[in-house]
Amino acid sequence: MTDHAFSQEERAAVYRAIAERRDMRHFSGGTVEPELLRRLLEAAHQAPSVGLMQPWRFIRISDRDLRVRIRDLVEEERIRTAEALGERSDQFMQLKVEGINDCAELLVAALMDDRERHIFGRRTLPEMDMASLSCAIQNLWLASRAEGLGMGWVSLFEPQALADLLGLPAGAKPLAILCLGPVKEFYPAPMLVLEGWAQERGLNEMLFENYWGVRA
Repeated sequence: MTDHAFSQEERAAVYRAIAERRDMRHFSGGTVEPELLRRLLEAAHQAPSVGLMQPWRFIRISDRDLRVRIRDLVEEERIRTAEALGERSDQFMQLKVEGINDCAELLVAALMDDRERHIFGRRTLPEMDMASLSCAIQNLWLASRAEGLGMGWVSLFEPQALADLLGLPAGAKPLAILCLGPVKEFYPAPMLVLEGWAQERGLNEMLFENYWGVRA
């Protein structure tokens, strides 16, 4: 423990938000107050970014017709994904993969255009812009959970089709459709675990010491 540590209660709250964050697919409608939405987006904007490039751009989808068109893109990719899964296609089609129609707020998180000019930290790892945006999304996710709101990350879409639909400039790339809003309850475990699609693996399987494959 150091002099800079939060109080025990504050630390517990941080770890609770991390442990209880879920990729939500079931929403109960409702609304998100503008002040709260702004607070959540400010939390996202406080994420770290390589070279302080802040590559994130958020688009709030308030047009209901546009929301329907976005869901149509997701449905098209859902079908293509099912076809690619072969023998697991039927099981996949039974999963609920998005809550676009039901969530209170819909956001699209995108990478900025003209990213190639940012070299600091990206000369050998250009994908660090994507890592930076992912940090912003995680901030938004944890803050939403702390506020009692659910959030789901939808990645089933063709990026260029969504970029064209939303009028993104050349070089910008949508990375996530984010469903946000009140939920009746949070899943007690990841939904894909509850649905029998996959099982979580323990930290010990992912943790090595000094060299790849050497267990810590």
